[in-house]
Amino acid sequence: MNLPPDPDPDAAPDPETELEDAEFVRWYGEWAPLTPTGIAAFMAGFDRPWWVVGGWSIEAFTGVSREHEDLDISMLARDAPSFRAFLGDRWTPWVVGSGAMRPFSDRFPDVDREAQLWVREHAGAPWVLDVPLTPDTDGQWTNKRWHDHVSSVEEVTWVADDELRYLRPEVTLMMKARLDRPKDRLDLEVCWPLLGTTEQDWVRDTIALAHPGHPWLPLL
Repeated sequence: MNLPPDPDPDAAPDPETELEDAEFVRWYGEWAPLTPTGIAAFMAGFDRPWWVVGGWSIEAFTGVSREHEDLDISMLARDAPSFRAFLGDRWTPWVVGSGAMRPFSDRFPDVDREAQLWVREHAGAPWVLDVPLTPDTDGQWTNKRWHDHVSSVEEVTWVADDELRYLRPEVTLMMKARLDRPKDRLDLEVCWPLLGTTEQDWVRDTIALAHPGHPWLPLL
């Protein structure tokens, strides 16, 4: 697993994004990611909204199994300090973003609203959770790819049969369009026929606004 891309698409690339898996592990450590079953227990007692994003949110919607490198959840950036307090001394969170990593601690309490949090038990333990933060506007969910899109958390998420909250599939696809990896195209292929006309139109329109000339647009 590589360091996540810089949240600013115009920023210089992180040299760590080019690391091979073995070199990544040497510098940053192993990953042993949670699953949707494990995340429910991990987050039990956290009283702020959080939801599953990425490939797991597509699988929950489509019912089509796929491989997963990790499990990502998100929460509003304003709730990051509460999450750090919730983790307490049991886990050590780090802030990842803008080409750097640092502890998220009493000594270093600041966190950018579009950063990611990586969580592990201690320095010798594997990372278990990746938390890409979602920017918020007066407590409302704000689309990090298109900041004019502001909604309540309830409007952009849904609760599946496993009682977990997931990012809505059309929003996930819009987020995935920026990277356009092979797995993102597979998610698009599986998910697209299951979306309603309103949701398909929304994906088309928002990708066109956020990424004019995107290669997905002719496919949609």
